[in-house]
Amino acid sequence: MNYRFPKSEKLKSRKAIEQLFTENKSFTHFPLKVIYLSDYQNTKNQAAFSVPKRNFKSAVERNRIKRQMREAYRLNKNIIEQKEEKKLAVLFLYLAKEKLPYATIEKAMISILGKLKSTL
Repeated sequence: MNYRFPKSEKLKSRKAIEQLFTENKSFTHFPLKVIYLSDYQNTKNQAAFSVPKRNFKSAVERNRIKRQMREAYRLNKNIIEQKEEKKLAVLFLYLAKEKLPYATIEKAMISILGKLKSTL
């Protein structure tokens, strides 16, 4: 199992992120919302993480939550790893208005990844 989260797996393309919002396939498992694109044209699954500035004014708090979400994804991404041609582009949004413990974020991430796997 590869637990790395290299640069090639990070979703950065403006066009891809725009396409995510226009296609609008999403679901929620509190405190996370996931927006995904199932037939993404890339060699690897890619993910991006977002925390709204409206809920967390401090960049330190936003960055901490994003680090926790990335870590939960990195440790559990093997749930959606697959050998098929279909690749995912995924954007995770943090919905809670307060900082939650890492265990809560990880539990939601595992649930979301399981649901993503079943939708494919």
